[in-house]
Amino acid sequence: MRCRSLAVLAWVLLAACATPGRRGTVADAPRLLPWSEQIAAREAWLEKRHALLLEMMRRHGVGMWIIVNEEFHDDPLTQFVAPPRPYAGNRDVFVFVDAGAEGLKRVALTGYAEASLKRFFELPEEGRTLREVLAELDTRYQPKSIGLGIGGSRGVTRSLTRDGYAFLLALLGAGAEARFVSAAPLIEEYLDTRLPEEWEHYRTLVALTEAVVKEAFSPAVVVPGKTTVGDVRRWLYDRLWELGVDTWFQPDLRVQRRGMVNGTSRGFLAPSTEDVVIQRGDLLHVDFGITYMGLNSDWQKMAYVAREGETDVPEGLKRALANTHALQDALMLRASRPGRSSAEVYEQTLAEMKEKGIEAMVYSHPLGNQGHALGAHIDFRSARRKEEPRMLREGSYIAIELSTATAVPEWDGQKVYVMQEDPAYLTAEGWKFFVPRQEAFYFIGGGGLTTRGAPLR
Repeated sequence: MRCRSLAVLAWVLLAACATPGRRGTVADAPRLLPWSEQIAAREAWLEKRHALLLEMMRRHGVGMWIIVNEEFHDDPLTQFVAPPRPYAGNRDVFVFVDAGAEGLKRVALTGYAEASLKRFFELPEEGRTLREVLAELDTRYQPKSIGLGIGGSRGVTRSLTRDGYAFLLALLGAGAEARFVSAAPLIEEYLDTRLPEEWEHYRTLVALTEAVVKEAFSPAVVVPGKTTVGDVRRWLYDRLWELGVDTWFQPDLRVQRRGMVNGTSRGFLAPSTEDVVIQRGDLLHVDFGITYMGLNSDWQKMAYVAREGETDVPEGLKRALANTHALQDALMLRASRPGRSSAEVYEQTLAEMKEKGIEAMVYSHPLGNQGHALGAHIDFRSARRKEEPRMLREGSYIAIELSTATAVPEWDGQKVYVMQEDPAYLTAEGWKFFVPRQEAFYFIGGGGLTTRGAPLR
């Protein structure tokens, strides 16, 4: 059965609807697990996540953590705190309690008891009400604080609805409200903690993202003078359909051309409109990501469309790419280490670029269970934010997202933006890519796709 509607897919199918034999013709595409195997793997991860939770709750002073899942309005946390399966109860409630010497107590109060839940949660006896069960937990363990999805700065940390809040207040009594606290710090650590078992699956996800983009930026898809930006975007959507995976944002494409004025949006090079026809001599850029097994990639790459008779990328464009490589190296290899703050990393990186005379922007963000995930952002807002700077955590995943602007002689000194975005993970020696970075522009010529646009060294 093919996955057709986002309404039907909901969160679990968005993350896990992939079956072998539906990979289309993507060159070098890695094998994806069928849905049943994906669920099994993710449920194994869930056991390990729950094993880490009690220490996290104590670290953040949360005695009880409650997640409320509304019918057809899923809490974004549900698939990461409970088995990644559909929940269709009017309200499904997942409760984690610091039971002291008893350890972590996990209770699921759902409309439909299901065998997979029993692996992870205690289920109340038939006939017991939510009010009775929550009141008993509260009375027995007397948590000093009750963490809820309120008060956070991101959607996943403020996901409790107004009615959900009132519902909990009615169940626990007005006196409990004084103990309600934001679970945002706990949620951030929980979602920003990557498991070793996730690594290989995430690398597969990144390799698949690369394979799809290489095909999108090839003569099989791009015909100069005919193909539009909208054609490429629609091709990407159709390829995702054939692969049985999804995306967490709309793919964007940007076209830079000699003599074309580069429009901007929010300080960035603006995406091109769908009616723009790709021409010979254009520099193409795509921003694209894939959702698979509750994980998300984010990927930006660039291609050059050869002019008639051209066999290589102009030297000025190669130098522009080399500047972006220098920016990547400064951020990943020299500035970043576990325990350093995002502000420190950002400032050191930009200082190195200033010394080298490179016009640069850095706007890197965490990756993982969300495409714009929780954790330490390394970006131009890092040093100006009011909250405490985020510390880099070893093992975290990030999108190394950045760009440089370089005057290109072959384009009459026109400024060209070279944007790159690559998933990476943090080690003691700095960030490392899951797959090698783009060392040369994809070259769309008469003979097919190559990488002849290698920068000068």
